[in-house]
Amino acid sequence: MRVLIVDDDAGIRRTTRIAVETAGHAAAEAPNGARALKSLEDEAFDACFLDLKLGGEDGLDVLARLLKAQPSLAVVMFTAYANIATAVEAMRRGAFDFIPKPFTPDQIRAVLAKIEKNRVLESRVQSLETQLADASPAVDVASSDTSVQRAYEIAFKAAETHATILILGPSGTGKSVLAREVHKRSPRRDGPFVTVNCPSLSRELLESELFGHVKGAFTSAVADTLGKVAAAEGGTLFLDEIGELPLEIQPKLLRLMQEREYERVGEARLRRADVRVITATNRNLGDEVRAGRFREDLFYRLNVITVLLPALKERPADLLRFAESYRKYFASRIGKKAVSFSPAVISAFAAYPWPGNLRELRNVIERAVILSPADTIELSDLPEEFGAKANPAVAIGARVTLEALESEHIRRIVATSRNLDEAARTLGIDPATLYRKRQKLGLL
Repeated sequence: MRVLIVDDDAGIRRTTRIAVETAGHAAAEAPNGARALKSLEDEAFDACFLDLKLGGEDGLDVLARLLKAQPSLAVVMFTAYANIATAVEAMRRGAFDFIPKPFTPDQIRAVLAKIEKNRVLESRVQSLETQLADASPAVDVASSDTSVQRAYEIAFKAAETHATILILGPSGTGKSVLAREVHKRSPRRDGPFVTVNCPSLSRELLESELFGHVKGAFTSAVADTLGKVAAAEGGTLFLDEIGELPLEIQPKLLRLMQEREYERVGEARLRRADVRVITATNRNLGDEVRAGRFREDLFYRLNVITVLLPALKERPADLLRFAESYRKYFASRIGKKAVSFSPAVISAFAAYPWPGNLRELRNVIERAVILSPADTIELSDLPEEFGAKANPAVAIGARVTLEALESEHIRRIVATSRNLDEAARTLGIDPATLYRKRQKLGLL
């Protein structure tokens, strides 16, 4: 690493430099704030040791100027005037660490090792973020449909505030993608974005996942757990499929939203939370309130800003653009440079109802790009329901066998689910039973 040492005492600079260089790093010196800033202008540094008292200068003021010039700089304050108050203030203003004088070479080397470890972790996070970005097509928040344009306009205007947002729409229409985009455009963009999938767990486990628990709160609680609310501190908490939140947990969510307070499971202590809540559902919450499955007061608390994402079949002007985006993305991932849709495929896409919306469109195109033997995707590369070989539509009341009805229902549920576990829950069977049924019906 490149390390800058800023101290008005030449002896301290020399001692620190020796410790830095024996740890395998390069060092430069500056006797005051002006020289330190000039050094940052000339080259980039990874770390800086800065004295709290620089002659007539206040080291905390110099700290602010250094971080303004190079925000990623890890600044370690050291001084003979060490006390808790100055340490807290230095850290509050952005210092990485704090070392009191007199210090030992081992203390210098220890804090350098800590900075190095932190840099490695930051590098890994950046690498993972890049991998995640590469694992999905670029987020498309443009639309030729006026209703969708209006929905985006409302969402992004509300993103600049701290208002609660409720995103409505069928499964697979991109509600979670929009929620994340709102977070990226909000004042909390530098904070965490934490998702809780409400129907994924039992009431007891969901409450623990959301609010955390203390050791011994229940049989499997072998250690304290912070919970997703704490994990989202300073950022956004996204509650997906809020319409399926158990009635027993709803008062606790209401308190979180109204009072910014919550309790961990098994603990009587009130904790404060600084989170922005965004929710999404494919249910009609008004109907859920009337049926007694959703609290009216919570509904009105959530229903501050409402954004409706229509089904894919209701936005035909966007269909081909999404299809082209997925086609290019999946073709590039497997090294196919010139893949296109045949006119018959484009017509079939326009005629298909897309019950699984964008999620189904993505799956269909990924499959077609992989299976297509040529540069042009044909009807034969699509699932059977798109081709001439498709069976007549299977609907309730049609003159078809129960087996045909079951087969079509399972196929559609699997096509519109995130994974087989979710499909099994929707069907009311376990994943092993779903596998056996798909095997028996020739759906594998």
